[in-house]
Amino acid sequence: MMALNPRITDWQGRHVWLVGASTGIGRATAALLHRRGARVTVSARGAAALESFVAAHPGAQALALDATDAAAVRGAAQGLLQRNGRIDLAMYCAGHYHAMSATAFDLADAVRHQQINYVGALNLLDAVLPALLRQAAAGQPAHLSLVASVAGYRGLPNALAYGPTKAALINLAEVLYLDLHARGAGVSLVNPGFVETPLTAQNAFHMPALISPEAAAEAIVAGWEKGEFEIHFPKRFTRMLKALRPLPDGLYFGAVRRAVRA
Repeated sequence: MMALNPRITDWQGRHVWLVGASTGIGRATAALLHRRGARVTVSARGAAALESFVAAHPGAQALALDATDAAAVRGAAQGLLQRNGRIDLAMYCAGHYHAMSATAFDLADAVRHQQINYVGALNLLDAVLPALLRQAAAGQPAHLSLVASVAGYRGLPNALAYGPTKAALINLAEVLYLDLHARGAGVSLVNPGFVETPLTAQNAFHMPALISPEAAAEAIVAGWEKGEFEIHFPKRFTRMLKALRPLPDGLYFGAVRRAVRA
């Protein structure tokens, strides 16, 4: 398979900033990168969770912030660049999820999904893109990774608030790749299926092919090392959803209705 991004073959000494790393996929990925020798900075709103990560991973940095606060994210990036010199890879994995349907629409919560899942990613772009472009122009590592979801592929039941934010991230990552690849910067899109996290713990339904955050982290890091653009997992589940994407609307809606009734 042709690599669409520069392969990351050695993590030793690389500075990775993970925004949304207090729990779940972000925390597990930070832990794996720390074991591989990366200089890891973890950010989220929960300072206590971040400090517990640093206590368990000597040398890691904790930087509490609210990703929806553009000024806070910009200030955090400036501080990291002053202390570390560069940000080799920035990953946006902050997320908010509540099941929602049109029969129980909650405007405030729908907007909260937008602010955390999508606007927060824009805030990170605003904060790190100038540095990543400078680094890429100098031949230095520069990579941006956005965590979306297979829920963004096409419409799904009870995903009225969540799904559109992930669809927006998928489109955003594709546009960023087109803009940044020729400039030497890597862009990757992470589309997980069901991962055992505090967010998915809310689900009352059976989650097919549910995997651990540690398995998700292994898949993400393997994707970066292979130079992949879209990193999706677990393949036994995500390939099925990918096969549904090109179906005509009538066939797609019928397939989803039958799956929900099953």
